[in-house]
Parts: sequence; structure tokens; C-alpha cells
Amino acid sequence: MKYVQLGNSGLIVSRLAFGAMTFGTGNIPSVYKVGQDHAQGLIDQALAAGINFFDTADGYADGQSEEMLGRLLGARRKETVIATKAGFRSGPGLVQAGLSRKHLFAACEASLARLNTDYIDLYIVHKTDPFTPLEETLEALNDLVRQGKIRYIGYSNWPAWLAAQAVQMQRERRWATFINGQMYYSLIGRDIEHDTVPFMKSAGVGLTVWSPLASGFLSGKYTRDNLKDPNNRLSSFDFIPLDKEWGFSILDTVGDIARAHDATPAQVSLAWL
Repeated sequence: MKYVQLGNSGLIVSRLAFGAMTFGTGNIPSVYKVGQDHAQGLIDQALAAGINFFDTADGYADGQSEEMLGRLLGARRKETVIATKAGFRSGPGLVQAGLSRKHLFAACEASLARLNTDYIDLYIVHKTDPFTPLEETLEALNDLVRQGKIRYIGYSNWPAWLAAQAVQMQRERRWATFINGQMYYSLIGRDIEHDTVPFMKSAGVGLTVWSPLASGFLSGKYTRDNLKDPNNRLSSFDFIPLDKEWGFSILDTVGDIARAHDATPAQVSLAWL
């Protein structure tokens, strides 16, 4: 699940997005564990609830997530907005990673094939790339937009100063401009409030929040006693920086509020967001 707010664009999307990161199988079984039948049920539920925005990436389960999403949306693809990402390694070659013109062109073509579509609604650069000039990355994205292969562009996990530099360059050169930044934000992870959010408001760039429940921590299903259980997600995929004891103290308060309003901790955490 992701919380969505797009910026200066004509895209009409649901406030909640369906994140397809768990689709497929891979070397992190606590994350990549949703098979096709289960995935179809989840997609059907999402569409029935009015969710039209589906988010994936070429790096999720080595492309399996894109393949499954494209196959399962099927004829309903035209009713939906699909976001996918590029930048992480997609093969053994030195050039099969990063944000170079070569890799972005190749990654986009591969994602189009896996998603079984002739265009991507929102194409997101998934990381920063200190080895590729920013100008090269932005010009390549602009060319993909001009070719009609992608409609809009965004970034994920970029620092505010780099995103600001990029938007300024895009506007000066009349290139396609970032409409969206996808960042981690939650009740227990509020770092972007200092500089990223003020920049986005000033520049008219929308925000998509990934992991608004902090990898499920704010769902209330984890306790101080079961946190290390090898069967739960956080035991093998605990990558969000978090002082767990501080987090549980926040969760205790969230639980009190949830009980007072006959709600779940997840509902309270999302309502705060």
C-alpha cells in the first residue's frame, strides 16, 4: 500500500495505491510471496474498492511483479494508472544498472514488455546515480516521454537538494518535469518534513508515500515479544532505520487511540498521515 498525492499533472488517481512489491517469488521469501491466484484476488478487491493506481518496479522479484501485474490487470489496464521504476541492477553487466541513457532506455523497453502495455503512466527513477551526470538522466527521461513510451516521470528516494536541482534544469530546458516523488514517510519516520515536503509544496511536486505503515510495524501485528519471530517480515527484511523501543512507545499510544475510536492501529496511522 502507498499513499498518493500527484503534483502538477492531469492524472486522476485514488488516494491509496496498490503496491505490488510482494508479487512473485525471490530470495527474500518473507517479502516476495504472493502467487498469481492470491494476486488476482487482491487486484480484484482493489479495483472494486475504487483503487486505480498500481505501483511496481523492475527490481521487484527480478521483474516477476511487473509480469504478474500486467497479466492480471489484462483488459482493465486502460482503466488504471501504472507506475514502475528503474535504476537498480537488472542483470550482471556493468551497464545493467543506474540511470544512464543506455540503461533507462533498455529498462523501459523491458518493463513495457513485462507489463504487456505500450505505455507507462508514471516512470520513476528508483535511486540516485552518482556515476551518471544528472543532465544525461533527465534528457533520457524527456526523450522517453517524447517517444510516447511514458506519460509522466517521477523520482524515488532522492534528497531534496538533488530533486530541486533536477526540476530547475527540467524547467530551464523545457524538458518533461518531475510530477511526483516517492519517499518513505510514516508516523515513526518523519525526516522528509524538514526539507523534502517544503520543496515539493514550493515546486508543485506530488508525494507518494511508500511504506506508510513502516513495513507493517504500525499495523499493530508486531509486539515486543514476537518481533524476532522468523516467520514475520521484519525478521528478514528490516531495512527501515528505527529505534524499536521508541517505535513501540508510539505504537502504545496509537493503540490507545484506536481502542477509543473502535479502529485498528493501521487505520489510526493512515489517518494521521
